[in-house]
Amino acid sequence: MIKFRGVSFSFHPFFVIIMLTSIMTGHFLELITLFVIVFIHELGHVVAARGFGVTVYSIQMLPFGGVAVMEDTGYLSAGREIVIALAGPFQNIMLIFIAWVLHLFGLWDGPFLLYFVEANILIALFNLLPILPLDGGKISQSLCSIALPYHATLLWSIRISLLFSFLVIVYSILPLLLTQGILQFNLLLVGLFLLYSNWMDYRNIPYRFLRFLMSREQAFTRHLINGSIVQPILADKAKPLDNILRLFKREKYHFIYVMNHLGNIEAVVPEQRVISAYLRGKPGA
Repeated sequence: MIKFRGVSFSFHPFFVIIMLTSIMTGHFLELITLFVIVFIHELGHVVAARGFGVTVYSIQMLPFGGVAVMEDTGYLSAGREIVIALAGPFQNIMLIFIAWVLHLFGLWDGPFLLYFVEANILIALFNLLPILPLDGGKISQSLCSIALPYHATLLWSIRISLLFSFLVIVYSILPLLLTQGILQFNLLLVGLFLLYSNWMDYRNIPYRFLRFLMSREQAFTRHLINGSIVQPILADKAKPLDNILRLFKREKYHFIYVMNHLGNIEAVVPEQRVISAYLRGKPGA
């Protein structure tokens, strides 16, 4: 592990194996080029995240590319999260632009230039697939959080990730099934890795949602400072607290209007009180 300016750089064991294999097969130059492209891609995320005051802990080089590990960005707006996610593919566009300028001035030509451009396009497009933890998955999750409550956002963003992970696996074996072609083994491994990762995240949704609830005090302070408009939630008096909490949106502050069986408002409760009652184990509103 290497550490620079507070950011750790680590390598997944399988990534190291791929690097060693590339030396033996004579493809080391191509793989080291991919490594540099992915590294610059992740640096784009780091710079954008730090620009919004987000702490970046590490950059991990994984079998399918890289991941910038940051603090929980639940307090950021969806727009800022999307900017951070797009900062990676933007670096690939800039690298292609630089290569094109060098080509125009006659400083770079030949097959390796084509490989460099194609590699940047491939990495950018692959990362824009709506699969967590890829950039496209983070964008998909941020867009979901604008329209849906946070619990539904977690559910649907991971369901979309599972679906597209499965499609990546299908695509990797399709040539073998349809035309007796060659199995795309590397893509198959990536698809399996993403499918497993998202399945584990799906099982951990209750813990992620609990962490969201415990961070709502910080959200209240932000809404108080910004003077945000309160979004009301109508709830029956007998409705379980967890059903009410699942209606909370990430970028909204809520007042819960508690109704009796006649439809009359009995109380107006701020969200902190509901969260506090839930964490203390009280079942009703």
